[in-house]
Amino acid sequence: MGTPAGTSAGAPAGTLEGSPAGTSAGSGAAVRPPAQPVRGRPRSEAVERAIIEGTMKLLEEGVPLGELSIERIARTAGVGKAAIYRRWSGKEELFVDALRAIEPDEPELPGTSMRDDLVALLEWMRRRGLANRSSAVLRAAQAQMKSSPRIWEAYHNAVVAPRRRLGIEVLRRGQRAGELRADLDVELVNDLFVGPMLVRSVLRPDADLTEGLPERIVDTLLDGLRPAGALGRPRSGGSQPGGSRSGGPQPGDSQSGGPAAGARSVSSPPGSPECARFVTDRP
Repeated sequence: MGTPAGTSAGAPAGTLEGSPAGTSAGSGAAVRPPAQPVRGRPRSEAVERAIIEGTMKLLEEGVPLGELSIERIARTAGVGKAAIYRRWSGKEELFVDALRAIEPDEPELPGTSMRDDLVALLEWMRRRGLANRSSAVLRAAQAQMKSSPRIWEAYHNAVVAPRRRLGIEVLRRGQRAGELRADLDVELVNDLFVGPMLVRSVLRPDADLTEGLPERIVDTLLDGLRPAGALGRPRSGGSQPGGSRSGGPQPGDSQSGGPAAGARSVSSPPGSPECARFVTDRP
C-alpha cells in the first residue's frame, strides 16, 4: 500500500502532512504511535484544519497581514510549506478561507417564496453582524483586509460577489413567479434590501440587531414592490401589506380609481397618516 502524499515513509502515525517526523502540528513534542487505529477526520481534513487554525492564531496574536507569510503560517500550524501550496495558491486565498471558517455558515434558502428566501439572506447578515461585534479577531481581520487590495479582491470574488448574485437571482425568481413587479431593476432592489442591514451592522455598531429584523425589513419593502393586486402575508392585527388601500377609492383618486389627471402630489394636513402621498401623472 502506498504512503500518503506528503508523508515520508515510516513516519509515525499522527504526523501531519509535510511536518517533521515525530512531531505534531504546532507542538514540536514527540507523538507516540496510537496503540490501535483511531477513528477521526481524514488526514487531509486534519491538515487543512491545522493550517486554518494556525492562520487564525497568528491573527489573534495581532500579526498584521503584511507580516503573515506562508512560512510563518506553516511553522505555526506544524506543517510544511508544500502542504499549504497544495491547497492554496497564496496567503490571499488562505486568509479568505480562514475568515470564512469563523463566519456564520452560509444561508440555506427555504425556496418556499421570494419573501422567505430574502428573510433567510438577511438573517444570515444579521448573525454575521452579531459575530463581528462579539469577535475581536473577525473585526480586526476585516479591518486589515480592506487595507490590502489583493486580499480584499480575493474576498470579494470568493464571498461578496457570489452572495450578491444569489440575492439577485432570488429577486428574478420572484419576478417570474409574480411576487415582484417585473419593471423593477433587481440589482437596485437587492441594494434596497441589504442596505438597512449593512447600515446597522457596519455604520451603526450601536444599533439593535434583534430577532425579527429581517422580516420587518423585507415586509416593509415588499409593501411597495409587489405587483398590483398581489397579497402579502397578514401582519399583526390582520392588516394586509399595502397600507390602507385595501379597496374603494382613496382621496385624490378619480372616478376610474386612479389618481386625478395631472396631479403631482396630494398633501394631507400636518399630523395626518398620509402627510405626503405622492402619485404620478396620468397620460
